[in-house]
Parts: sequence; C-alpha cells; structure tokens
Amino acid sequence: MEKLDLKKTDPNYYRARKKPQVLDFDPHCSLTITGIGAPEEDRFLQSIAAIYPVAYTVKKYCQRDSKDFVVPKLECFWWVDEGLEFSEDTKSDWQWQLMIRMPEYVTHDMVDQAVEEVVKKKGIPYVNEVILKPIHEGKSIQMMHTGSYYQEEETINQLMTYMQLNNLTMNGFHHEIYISDPRKTAEEKLKTIIRYAVK
Repeated sequence: MEKLDLKKTDPNYYRARKKPQVLDFDPHCSLTITGIGAPEEDRFLQSIAAIYPVAYTVKKYCQRDSKDFVVPKLECFWWVDEGLEFSEDTKSDWQWQLMIRMPEYVTHDMVDQAVEEVVKKKGIPYVNEVILKPIHEGKSIQMMHTGSYYQEEETINQLMTYMQLNNLTMNGFHHEIYISDPRKTAEEKLKTIIRYAVK
C-alpha cells in the first residue's frame, strides 16, 4: 500500500524559492490548536506535544482503511491584536494557530475520535483543543528562510518590499511552515517557508 505524501502530490505547498514568489493555494483542512504567548513558553510547546499524537492516531485510522499517509510538516499562523506591535519585545501577546495539514478524506468524526483516544490513553494537556479546520489562503507570496526563527526580519522585509513594488496587500496572517526538524538540524541550517496571503 503506497502512502499518500502531500509533499509529492502538492509540491508547491512545501517548497519555496530563496526569493519572493506568488502562488495560489487550494483549500484544505488541517488539525489546529490555538493559543497566546511566546514560542518558548510551555503553552506553545505543550500544544505541539498535543497536536502530533492526534495526527498519528488519525493516520492509524486511515491506515486501517488502506488510506495511509505521511504526516505532513508542522505549520503555524502568527498574529497580534490590532494596535499591538508584532515584535520580539511583545512575544507574550503573540497569538498563534499550530497546524498539521490532513488529507481530504480525513473527517471531523475521525479527529474527534482520535482526540478522545489520545485523552484517555496519554492524558496530555490541551489535546481536547485540537480540531479539524478548513484553511484557504488562496493567492499568496512566499519564500524560503534559512537560519534561526529569530532572524527572519531580512526575509520578511524582502517579502514586504515585493508586495509594495507589485501593489499587493496582506490578506491573512504571518504563516510559517517548518521544513526542518529543530531537534535534528543546526540552527543556521533550519529551513522555514514564510508565507502571506495577499490581494
């Protein structure tokens, strides 16, 4: 049985150039969990620990139905309330939505069942906040950032400059797709797609 690998069936979603590029992305559904605070705080780290077992439990259900898939890369939307500054000095105000994209055959019932199973078996905090949610960014601008998550300013500035030069405006959140595993990759070699929906 061949596993569905979204990196292969939708390669543009998980691939980016080293310079700004405009693409159009179709709707899909993702497991999501939402919170507020800095990425190094327990709430964020525990939410990562909550979303992954749900993803792998859903994968187990699909595998039993001969619809196995490779669990995709972790992603995150980042934003702040209107009027607040999105900077390193205000990380406690950062809002985020962690996401793991799911194949189109994954249903809300499957996710609800997976959440219930993980809660019973593992007792991990925040698991019951994981839900399946539709995501549609459509027209977007993106590029690959290489290096620390805390040194994205130059990459973001390139994207913003491209938007200005091409009469584009943001139409969504700061979106990061974590191509590299920070547990296995040197900080200076981390690869992260930075994406913004635009209009």
